[in-house]
Amino acid sequence: MPEGPSILLLKEATKQFVGKKVLTVSGNSKMDLSFIKNKTIIDIKTWGKQYLICFKNVTIRIHLLMFGSYTINTSKEFKPRLHLQFKNGELNFYNCSIKIIEEELDEVYDWNADVMSDLWDSKKAEKKLLSTENTMVCDALLDQNIFSGVGNIIKNEVLFRIKVHPESIVTKLPVKKLREMIKEAVKYSFEFLEWKRKYVLREHWLAHSKKICPRDNISFSKGYLGKTHRRSFYCNKCQVLYK
Repeated sequence: MPEGPSILLLKEATKQFVGKKVLTVSGNSKMDLSFIKNKTIIDIKTWGKQYLICFKNVTIRIHLLMFGSYTINTSKEFKPRLHLQFKNGELNFYNCSIKIIEEELDEVYDWNADVMSDLWDSKKAEKKLLSTENTMVCDALLDQNIFSGVGNIIKNEVLFRIKVHPESIVTKLPVKKLREMIKEAVKYSFEFLEWKRKYVLREHWLAHSKKICPRDNISFSKGYLGKTHRRSFYCNKCQVLYK
């Protein structure tokens, strides 16, 4: 599943279509999207892992889920979920979720929760975390209402950096460690973005998909932990379990 930084890169790559009129709409979506034909894109926004194509009075939300993808000014051999044709190119989305949003985006999204937004609010995130009950940190970091944009890679790398076991309970963390987790979630997201731009992201992974802990030179543990059951890679020696 593409994480927040990857969706920001998609936004950057498609800014050429802002101010352009949609000439053709097609695809295998069950939703009737023909109404956006001849409409002009007025903005492209993101909220965490969600890509938002903004028209006057309506927004098309794209979520790439686990296996979604897209192409810009080219296409794949199979039919896209959504195809948009412009005078200056085309945009295709595959295996994605599409939603029509008619409300004002400020009514739908908490921009303070997006870790890569200028409006990110760490104090608000801390308050949300402290209000959780018996929640593991591996689940809390993936909670998009708290850390919008954080995905499994960022989760694993952040917990390894701050030496916290993924099954630790949020409210059992020392305040200093809790704030360190919040800070590193944001910091790593921006580092992820820069490494992704340079095609060197995997070179910087210390824990995600790794077999040996680089700090202790022992085998990482791997498990599908928490309520989210997402893959966790962690060291039982240097990552402290707070319970």
